[in-house]
Amino acid sequence: MQNNTPSAPPELTGQRDQFRSRLGFILACVGSTLGMGDIWLFPFRVGQFGGAAFLIPYFLFVGFIGYVGIVEETAFGRGMRAGPLGAFSKAMAQAKKNPTIGRLLGWIPVLGSFGIAVGYTIVVGWILRYTVGSITGALMTNETGPYFGQIVGSMGSLWWHVIAIVITILILTAGVSRGIEVVNKIMVPMIYILFIIFGIRIFTVPGSMDGLRFLFTPDFTALGNPKTWVYALGQAFFSLSLAGSGTVIYGSYLSDKEDVRKSAKQIAVLDTLASVMATLLIIPAAFAYGKDPAAGPPLLFLTMTDVLKSMPGGRIFSILFFVAVAFAGITSLINLFETPVDAFKDQFKVSRPVAVIAVCALAFLIGLPFENADMLGLLMDVVSIYIIPAGALLAAIMFFWVCNKQWVLDEVSKGSLERAGDRFYQYGKYVFCGVTVLVFIVNLYFVLVLKQGSIG
Repeated sequence: MQNNTPSAPPELTGQRDQFRSRLGFILACVGSTLGMGDIWLFPFRVGQFGGAAFLIPYFLFVGFIGYVGIVEETAFGRGMRAGPLGAFSKAMAQAKKNPTIGRLLGWIPVLGSFGIAVGYTIVVGWILRYTVGSITGALMTNETGPYFGQIVGSMGSLWWHVIAIVITILILTAGVSRGIEVVNKIMVPMIYILFIIFGIRIFTVPGSMDGLRFLFTPDFTALGNPKTWVYALGQAFFSLSLAGSGTVIYGSYLSDKEDVRKSAKQIAVLDTLASVMATLLIIPAAFAYGKDPAAGPPLLFLTMTDVLKSMPGGRIFSILFFVAVAFAGITSLINLFETPVDAFKDQFKVSRPVAVIAVCALAFLIGLPFENADMLGLLMDVVSIYIIPAGALLAAIMFFWVCNKQWVLDEVSKGSLERAGDRFYQYGKYVFCGVTVLVFIVNLYFVLVLKQGSIG
């Protein structure tokens, strides 16, 4: 007789929740990378550094550096069956060193993920307001500058901030397989579909082909500018969410039957595709309506709003665009919160719902002073420049330098017919870790010496 009784949540059975399928894991990882990095920052960098010229070093860094980073963080989380706190602690214990030190170091990527989540929740609130404004028509009838100014002023988006927190709580409380996986399986494909529909419309607008020519005609002189390579490297790390946190935690929910190297390739390809698709929408749209493709922070909220207002049928296409952006924001946000939620559960031995509510409530309270755009920018800069790169570096060191070599190769090889060899290990230990150190140092250099902000 078939038992129709629903299974108990994993935390009540003593088991760790898992993704039900490799597709669910891949889409969750892709969803975690989608957001401001792909939709705002990437098109801005392409516009800033010579169009297609920027794509050349970016593709190289994603292929030869980012892929290894995804494999490393995923295998590290899966092998230790833990987020950064447990993974770092177990790595130190494996090396017969003090696990307490590892646990303390594990708080760095946890705090990095939490810090970005605090600020990102506010930005997602802005996106939700724009999404609702596009549906009601308020976005089309109000002046662009004042409309955005109302949001970024002190407490101007408070209730949208609350809504973003509530959405996050509802998804995370449902768990990994029933919440995170289900949401990403719906939202991530919809992002690509909405982008394609929006793109078809953009390419029919006179002048959009000038944007395409800009994108696909490399200004090779830009390749002689060291900044092009530096920013492409930082963008690769930022877009792929290499921070020693989110990919580690998602890896901890992955079955041993899955091939992390194969999954890493698919994640890198799908994330890069999303970045390019966003660029193929925003840059031609900017050219078609005489906007600056290197406008920076205003590109998404001001430039694209003006473009949508000028476009025939702009209200419909503003809905498509901002719904896609909202989905991207939400999938990124749940990944950012999952790391501190898991750490809270591990530290205080509480149920998942309690951890979710506690972490999200704390993030909301801490985020209140950052409702002001200037304060928000300061928070995001501090976390992204100092803490996030440090988390990525620590995770790489723990995996390639602290963990046993045989264990590393075993974990990377699980689920694959072809075993990882010494070449992969040496590449990860010296090249990837070396580049991660470089990202951290260059970030500091750009801020402390050149005072021009983060490369990511």
